[in-house]
Amino acid sequence: MNAALRAYLRELRETRASGQATEHSYRHALQMLIEALGGDGVRAINDPKHSDYGAPDFIVQRRDLPIGHIECKDIGENLDAAAESEQLRRYRDALPNLILTDYLDFRWYAGGELREMARLGRFDGDGKIVPERGGADALLALLETFLTAAPVVVGDPAELARRMAGKTRLLRESIRRILEEDGGDPAALGELLRSYREVLISDLGAEEFADLQAQTAAYGLFAARCFHDRPPEEFTRQSAVFARTTPLLRDLFGRVAGPAADPRIAWVVDDLALLLAHADMAAILEDFGRRTRKEDPVVHFYEDFLAAYDPKLRELRGVYYTPEPVVSYIVRSADHLLRDKFGLAGGLADTAVAETEAVDGAKSESPRVLILDPAAGTGTFLREVVSRVRETVAGKGLGGAWPGYVREHLLPRLFGLRAADGALRDLPPQARP
Repeated sequence: MNAALRAYLRELRETRASGQATEHSYRHALQMLIEALGGDGVRAINDPKHSDYGAPDFIVQRRDLPIGHIECKDIGENLDAAAESEQLRRYRDALPNLILTDYLDFRWYAGGELREMARLGRFDGDGKIVPERGGADALLALLETFLTAAPVVVGDPAELARRMAGKTRLLRESIRRILEEDGGDPAALGELLRSYREVLISDLGAEEFADLQAQTAAYGLFAARCFHDRPPEEFTRQSAVFARTTPLLRDLFGRVAGPAADPRIAWVVDDLALLLAHADMAAILEDFGRRTRKEDPVVHFYEDFLAAYDPKLRELRGVYYTPEPVVSYIVRSADHLLRDKFGLAGGLADTAVAETEAVDGAKSESPRVLILDPAAGTGTFLREVVSRVRETVAGKGLGGAWPGYVREHLLPRLFGLRAADGALRDLPPQARP
């Protein structure tokens, strides 16, 4: 029998014989076995604190990159039931190289599917391990497959969306647990939540915040990967922070997914980054654009991602895309009708105002052209409207006046809603249909 496996079984027996053994007591033996079989550069990291926040019991790394995960149960626990638990379903959905074990029974899952099983034996009433015929060889073969599994290379948009969604749900759950545990502690995530409540959404709940931040991290990594112009293996959560974006977004993204990320969630962000590093982005973006006729896959891939991540949320937010040629046609048609039928020479860019009189006789002015998208999603129509308006402004030779025009004449009459229920009542009166 392999020397590392003999040492593993010996430590299991000694730990069991102590009479004080718990599920955690056997982890050192498993750690030593994995690292001995993995060779140089392989580490099996067991951090009980991370497990409290949604991480599997072991994260196995080779040269600081995650290659697999192990979830442990106590010796003799029913692994059939454990495999169908909500926790394991999340892990199987998100982690492509996963072992479930009670230290004697081992099950290897690849891509969420059970691929191999091995059983070393069982403890008898005297604390001895009764070996399973062929169990040692089967376990060594299983662990070799686990330790040498190649990173998943995804070249299909739907498959990438599905895999990203599983990891994002794990990240959301981890953030939620951290907020719940930290309570009033002014840790980074709690401080960020308080800032959101003070500046953006006063009644933002912890679950909604966890969802918001998980999506920000996942989609921020995706966007950064699309702009990554160095070798794929150099793409990490640390390098992603410096991708082309605004300072504000870099700061928000960096707190959740960058170098300053809470170590209790960094493990799953690293997993997301590894998935994207090995994805065939050229094939994904080419296929996505050809299949959907959408000119900006970085924006429109969100529809596929949200459908895999949370279909109900996708429906609530109205994230359904009209092909961009159709969007362009509708916007140009509205612009033409405003000029031709309503006598507004500037079309969508027209700055004409109308005088209105309230019931009390007070008079006021409001723009004649108001633009409202009641289901804006990621803003496809509004973006096309802004593009059309800018063409008109540039055609009039205003040139450098564009920033002033945006501030004074565009933003005050441009409205987009994402939530369908009750959103109209929050609009200013002049924008209500």
